Amino acid sequence: MTDYGHELVFGTFLTPSAEDPERVVALAQLTEQVGFDFATVQDHPYQARFLDTWTLLSVIAARTTTLRVTANVLNLPLRPPAVLAKSVASLDLLTGGRVELGLGAGGFADAIAAYGGRRLTPAQSVDALEEAIRVIRAVWAPSGSIKLDGEYYPIRGAHAGPAPAHDVGIWLGAYKKRMLALTGRAADGWLPSSPYAGPEKLPEMNAVIDAAAEEAGRDPRAVRRLYNITPDFTADQLVELTLEHGMSGYVVMGDDPEVVRRFAAEVLPAVTASVDAERARRAAGSPPPDRTTARGATTAPAAGNPAHRVAPTGLGITPTRDDGVRLSDVQMWNEADRPTGPAPDPDRTYTAAERASGQHLIDVHDHLRSELATVRDLIEQVAEGLTAPGAARSAINAMTMRQNNWTLGTYCESYCRVVTTHHTLEDTALFPRLRRADAGLVPVVDRLAEEHLVIHEVLERVDRALVGLVTDEKDIDQVRAEVDLLSDTLLSHLAYEERELVEPLSRLKIL
Repeated sequence: MTDYGHELVFGTFLTPSAEDPERVVALAQLTEQVGFDFATVQDHPYQARFLDTWTLLSVIAARTTTLRVTANVLNLPLRPPAVLAKSVASLDLLTGGRVELGLGAGGFADAIAAYGGRRLTPAQSVDALEEAIRVIRAVWAPSGSIKLDGEYYPIRGAHAGPAPAHDVGIWLGAYKKRMLALTGRAADGWLPSSPYAGPEKLPEMNAVIDAAAEEAGRDPRAVRRLYNITPDFTADQLVELTLEHGMSGYVVMGDDPEVVRRFAAEVLPAVTASVDAERARRAAGSPPPDRTTARGATTAPAAGNPAHRVAPTGLGITPTRDDGVRLSDVQMWNEADRPTGPAPDPDRTYTAAERASGQHLIDVHDHLRSELATVRDLIEQVAEGLTAPGAARSAINAMTMRQNNWTLGTYCESYCRVVTTHHTLEDTALFPRLRRADAGLVPVVDRLAEEHLVIHEVLERVDRALVGLVTDEKDIDQVRAEVDLLSDTLLSHLAYEERELVEPLSRLKIL
């Protein structure tokens, strides 16, 4: 288990297509608008259909205000390191410190040679990259004369400067052992791509970096671990990669604006909340969270899946079960009278495309569950004087669970935003479509809609308690009581909704 403790950062991986330059810039602007930390651009100077990456990064930086930019990764054989260092420092100064430097040893030897670059063997490419890093760091010094002997990039009598506005990170795209060892010795970050280095390969590759760092007298934690990921990675996967494999920067590959929006709305906050909560728990030496040991907890009568609603084996995904734990004495509904839908066909199998709809419902709910854990943590911070009541209320009001009006379902609010730009029409259509597609679901959908209104009421109770806390700090117990009630209602509802809708959503193909 390895967590290097770096702050989580998120970015996008953009294609510098010359066919529609404004669209590329617009995707970078969207990256900033929805809350990502940086935009990255691949670099293949010999590709006739691509814009020049460094020119594009400069325009992106000029048309954004907080977004950090980097190449992913620059092709070193076609980027002389001394001039590159000055370019990076210049853009960093002009943007107030918003530039990082992704570097690669250079693939596609024939294409590089066709553009006038030196043809190197793989081993020579690694040696040249190591020399280049020394040159770049020397040029970034505030002043002085540079003299560096080397086979590939000798520097004699050059003047250092200007220094960049901040300590620019040098992130290497590395896969083979010699490149990984160089990353450990000399780089600030490691930036592999999941299609070439799957999650199962990361522990072994991390070990090479760590060993090389220690041999060079460096702390392995000095090397940030970033990861280019395909859009199918889930929040749970990224949490595990962070806490177990030390990754802390995630760059979403692809050029689909809806993927960017979905990750920003669902994946980023869920990953951040879960990682922050687990890091805090580990720092405090607390045991893993267990609702059965919560203050005043009781176990409700079993409200689990009725026998005829057990998910069929062929579904391949498992709805989250209600654990029956209740923290509050208040009951907002009678769970025993919840209707159930038609029994699924136990022998049916489901395609991956069909399973995606049901799995997405679970993923959205997992995000809401993680937000609930954050709410509980915020309240305890208020109780301990670490966070002001007003700040806690503001944070809760910004969460997905607070902004959702609960009249159309968490699934529809999120999923429809992803699958269509006409999400308002889809939001209003999901439940009616479920009713039309399977008459046996009508009582279930009606009950879910009723429970959405109840949850909205409970959220209002939490908000009123927080307002009261601003004027009377003794009311913290009332806030805790309302959050306990929120936990009971929300977790019970989410489990019920998954129990009844995961299989129909996978079967009915209504979206």
